[in-house]
Amino acid sequence: MLTYATRRLVLSIPTLLFISFVIFMLLQLAPGDPMAQVPLTVPPEVKEKMRQALGLGEPPLVQYWKWLVQTFWIEPKIFIDWLTRDSFLLGWLPDTALYQGELRVISWQTRSPVMDIVLQRIPQTLWVVGMSYIVGVLIALPIGIYSAYRQYSLFDQAGTFITMVGFSIPPFFTGPLLIVVFSVYLGWFPSIYDTTHVVNDWESFKYQLQQMIMPVMVLALQTTAQLSRYMRASMLDNLNQDYVRTARAKGLSEAIVVMVHVLRNSMIPVVTVIALGVPAIFGGAIITENVFKVNGIGQLLITALFANDLPMVMTLTFIFAFLIVLFNLIADVLYGLLDPRIRYD
Repeated sequence: MLTYATRRLVLSIPTLLFISFVIFMLLQLAPGDPMAQVPLTVPPEVKEKMRQALGLGEPPLVQYWKWLVQTFWIEPKIFIDWLTRDSFLLGWLPDTALYQGELRVISWQTRSPVMDIVLQRIPQTLWVVGMSYIVGVLIALPIGIYSAYRQYSLFDQAGTFITMVGFSIPPFFTGPLLIVVFSVYLGWFPSIYDTTHVVNDWESFKYQLQQMIMPVMVLALQTTAQLSRYMRASMLDNLNQDYVRTARAKGLSEAIVVMVHVLRNSMIPVVTVIALGVPAIFGGAIITENVFKVNGIGQLLITALFANDLPMVMTLTFIFAFLIVLFNLIADVLYGLLDPRIRYD
């Protein structure tokens, strides 16, 4: 297993490099000029110096090479320094565009290092996206298991109806609908997520939960709809297998047969969906974050796209690609842990 994981990690490096090259070249074809937002009162010679400082006057391959060096060499050194410094507990981060004389990846929109902005936005996204995914998985798995065990029952039919609704209604409709119902008419929850809110007592903790409920449920609805259907189908495939009848003939209780033997084998294909759903839920959070004004990386990506901030867009899309490759590897490793018959070495 260790040999396989190491081999996959090594092979993921050229994969990520190829993905980053394709993303970079596609973004080079995007229309627009990042200097278009500069006021008209700025002299042309000053604009030209600003363009050179941003690296806009160099060939695309040179810009790509500089981005690689800054992303894979300079930024990791900064991150290691951040972890090892005594001021780590104080939340130290370098706030300059230069680090030990080396230029970092600079946002064309904010003129500040891209990774510093991303690190500031990630906690908000993890709060909402991470919680929604955990809630979605915890709801979907029991629904899928019981729906398969009680096939065509009233519970199964109700679960099928709810999952079809979750598949059919997109977040840009569900989000405003919840805001109208629960914020405007009922007044139960705030319509805007306050990213500056600090939790320091019970009242502030309750407010944090209140403002998280709607964005979390919007994202959890899609996760629940997808995973519960996969869980149900996988359970139905295994419930009719010969080993299930053998286990029942040996006198094992129904709970042990279903929750130990059937569930373990049924989780193998579901693990892939769960693992690959992590980067997908980050993509879905782009819309949800904008609906509820969550100041996360999803909203940051939309803002960067409108501002033609290519370094920011490049970095964020590469992060999404890295998550997909990483969780593909995690899913493959979990296969061997769930099923002893699977061997990679």
